[in-house]
Amino acid sequence: MFDKILIANRGEVAVRIIRTARRLGIKTAIVFSEADADSLAVDMADEAVFIGPPPAAQSYLVIDKIVAAAKLTGAQAIHPGFGFLSEKAEFADRLQAEKIVFIGPNAHAIRAMGDKIESKKSAAEAGVSCVPGFIGEIEGVEHAVQISEDIGYPVMIKASAGGGGKGIRVAYNRKEVEEGFPAVRAEAKGAFGDDRIFIEKFVTAPRHIEIQVMGDKHGNVVHLFERECSIQRRNQKVIEEAPSPLLDDKTRMAMGEQACALARAVNYDSAGTVEFVASGADKSFYFLEMNTRLQVEHPVSEMITGLDLVEQMIRVAAGEKLAFKQKDLKIKGWAIESRIYAEDPYRNFLPSIGRLRAYQAPVEGKIGDITLRNETGVREGDEISMFYDPMIAKLITHGPTRIAAIDAQAAALDNFLIDGIADNIPFLGAVMEEKDFRKGDFTTAYIKQHFPDGFEGVPPTAEQEKLLIATAAIVRSFTARRARQVSGQVNGASSWQREWVVVLDKAHHHTEVDLDAGGADVVIDGKKHRYETTTRPGARIITGKFDGKPFSVKIKTSPEGYTMRLRGVTARALVATPRGADLYKKIPEKQKADTSKLIVSPMPGLVITVDVKPGQEVKSGEGVAVVEAMKMQNIIRAERDGVISKVNVSAGASVAADEVMIELA
Repeated sequence: MFDKILIANRGEVAVRIIRTARRLGIKTAIVFSEADADSLAVDMADEAVFIGPPPAAQSYLVIDKIVAAAKLTGAQAIHPGFGFLSEKAEFADRLQAEKIVFIGPNAHAIRAMGDKIESKKSAAEAGVSCVPGFIGEIEGVEHAVQISEDIGYPVMIKASAGGGGKGIRVAYNRKEVEEGFPAVRAEAKGAFGDDRIFIEKFVTAPRHIEIQVMGDKHGNVVHLFERECSIQRRNQKVIEEAPSPLLDDKTRMAMGEQACALARAVNYDSAGTVEFVASGADKSFYFLEMNTRLQVEHPVSEMITGLDLVEQMIRVAAGEKLAFKQKDLKIKGWAIESRIYAEDPYRNFLPSIGRLRAYQAPVEGKIGDITLRNETGVREGDEISMFYDPMIAKLITHGPTRIAAIDAQAAALDNFLIDGIADNIPFLGAVMEEKDFRKGDFTTAYIKQHFPDGFEGVPPTAEQEKLLIATAAIVRSFTARRARQVSGQVNGASSWQREWVVVLDKAHHHTEVDLDAGGADVVIDGKKHRYETTTRPGARIITGKFDGKPFSVKIKTSPEGYTMRLRGVTARALVATPRGADLYKKIPEKQKADTSKLIVSPMPGLVITVDVKPGQEVKSGEGVAVVEAMKMQNIIRAERDGVISKVNVSAGASVAADEVMIELA
């Protein structure tokens, strides 16, 4: 076994690897860029080596710097995590030449499977079901259009060296191929240094199911069952689970056997994932690609099998045989994982950048038959950078059944507090409550189908509405009583304000509050409720029981009142005395300014191209610029017909969220 390993990565995966290495008694060294100098992973590692500026192309992707760091620290092996150099055969070759062990598959397997075009050829030869498509070099846009029309729309345009949801577009017509092909090529070049593209049929009503495989250097290969990864946006997974609610034992066995056959065909000798697209109608399945690395969503496989995949990768790299066979592996319970991203679900999931003013994660561990795990690379006060993925954390819950795991996930999300940047927790909480997701009836188009106009939150149920009204009134009563105690104005409980009007999203509710040691009795519109609290009403997350049922409500105070969040519901409440509420009714609403002539950047980022100039006519929906943020290129479109009057930015400039880029006459 190794004495010391180098981690050639950052963020939550680096922290994940350090935790396992510590348990195995292995020392760790880590490389870091300027942006990660104060990161959690750097603090946790035994040694850290600075490797350059924030852009990955100048730091984490520079093989010479990684090799030099390994030699400097005396590390015998390197774990690449996922992304960056994890699927670069050249990196594995270089480490072999330097006599440094690569904690990953051999270079031959990476070449055979890491290239999406070559992997399809290998899969076909191994007897694996493949999606119809064009495997070969694509000359340009016209060639891409011809191929797409030969296959039949819709088609998927995909970077050959892609991964992590980067370098992918689905095109439903000629125009979308003409726009999407150069965008995918540019993303592929920027993210992977390889602009080769392939095109394949996009299977309608698809499910994204992947098989986790594990091989050693002695010819043994097993699979660790499947993961369902169909809840996606922009081809990036958001929620994963294991096992899949779609598969039966027969289909599970067939997919596992094909995945193992493919792994054996290339002498695979580490952790890897064979991805399939499956039909929800007849459970037919087709090979998509193989990821020759650890996957982001690997924890759900660990939770249902009891194995540590990072440990297995390290042991295999050290030459050990797998200590188990296929017959030894069983599915135990159900696991759900939510990816918590620095992005705004209310603005089409656009990236959010800034400092974590608050970061309060639920407590990890096992309570009863529920296990909670939180994998993160950040702490309160850390900066979320524009240079890397927007992931903040991965929240995993495991229970005896799928519904138990979902309910535990929803409760854990209720208790996850982030402030300073936008986060996607409201969206994740809404999905956990949504009936089709709970039934397991969904496809990769789930988000588009259930939120066709984008995520705008969900309305509260009648029970949730009462809970939110009571929460606002109790917090207001508590702060009013506390203010009187501090100022010395208390003349007895009778002098405290107990009658309020709660204005919840413009509706007025007469509310009476009688505070006591355990919480309060609350009368809302004439009906009495019992509100018990386990946290102080002034806390950012208030937990307790409302009419006997457990709850967690996130609440934020502002001059305009309270903003409360609860499982996808975002409600705003003003609490006033009855007289104050009458005055509030007379305040006229502010008229929104007309911004239809302004084209703004929806996110902070880097301007890649500006495709219009003053005097040029544009049509609604026409692309006018491209802005890159967190490794994704976003086409900025005109929202109305008009003539360009002013262009305020140029290629290479940085822009802030809502910055005016272009103006229309």
